[in-house]
Amino acid sequence: MTPETRFSGTLKNAEHKVKVDLAIILFEEDGTQVAYCPALDVSGYGNNEDEAKHSFEISLSEFFRYLINKKTFDKELKRLGWKIKKDHNKIMTPPLMSELLSGNENFSRIFNNFPFRKIDESIALPA
Repeated sequence: MTPETRFSGTLKNAEHKVKVDLAIILFEEDGTQVAYCPALDVSGYGNNEDEAKHSFEISLSEFFRYLINKKTFDKELKRLGWKIKKDHNKIMTPPLMSELLSGNENFSRIFNNFPFRKIDESIALPA
C-alpha cells in the first residue's frame, strides 16, 4: 500500500438500509486469518480468508444493528473520524488513511507489523 492510498466510499443510512463501500485489510496473526476495517474498527477472523470475511460480515451487521438500536449511529461514526454531510442523502465519508494510522492504535500496529493486503468490498445490510 502506498502512502497516497486513500479509503473511498460512502455510507448511507436511508430507507432502513445501510450500504457500505469500504476497504478491508486482510492479514494473518498467530495462524488466524483476520479481516479488519480500520474505518469502522470492526474485524472478523477464521481459519481461512473466506471464514474471516464471513465473520467480518457478521461483526459488521451486529455493529450496525447495535448502533441503530441505540440511536448512536452518527455519533459513533463521528467518533471514528467520519465526515457526515447533513443533506437529503446523508452521505458519510470515512477518514483518510493518514488519520486512521495516527488515530487508530490497532490499525497502526497491523500496518507496521504484519504483511497485509487491502480489498474494497461493498456490503449492503438491512438496518
